[in-house]
Amino acid sequence: MSLPNILTMARIAAIPVVVGCIYSQSIMDGPLWLRWVALAVFIGAAVTDFLDGYYARIWNQQSAFGRMLDPIADKLLVASCLLMLAADGIIHGWTLWAAIVILCREILVSGLREYLAALRVSVPVSRVAKWKTTAQLIAIGFLLAGEAGDQVIPITTQLGLLLLWISALVTIYTGYDYFRAGIHHLIAEEA
Repeated sequence: MSLPNILTMARIAAIPVVVGCIYSQSIMDGPLWLRWVALAVFIGAAVTDFLDGYYARIWNQQSAFGRMLDPIADKLLVASCLLMLAADGIIHGWTLWAAIVILCREILVSGLREYLAALRVSVPVSRVAKWKTTAQLIAIGFLLAGEAGDQVIPITTQLGLLLLWISALVTIYTGYDYFRAGIHHLIAEEA
């Protein structure tokens, strides 16, 4: 149990807190301050995404467990928040397509990584994919603030929806990039 792995597991542990706050506030008509609690916990979880990799590299504590769990933690955090924001109605109408694109890409890349791992092929995370994750986390942060954020900055939700679309476009690009690399190895394997 190294600090990087503990940080990754903390990101997973934060998910039910964020989901519970959003559920209690929006579905159960709870107080608006629950949005701020959800946002604070989410920001803490998002920061661990940076810190776990940083500490693993500088302390030379990279592990197979961490390499496996880190992207899973990211996907669980993003997917659960997108689903709660859709249930809440903040993500609705055409914006649902941005969320669908993001979720489908995550499933595609996970399946592709699993297939390539069986071939003993490693696909490193690209810099653009890291930007994609950052854009998604920022967009979700704005959307989690929701109505509470709109009371402070009236365009908070609209800004979050715009950032969600931007991250969906970057998601398409990175998904295509991974898919192209996977097809290359698939064709080589078939030959």
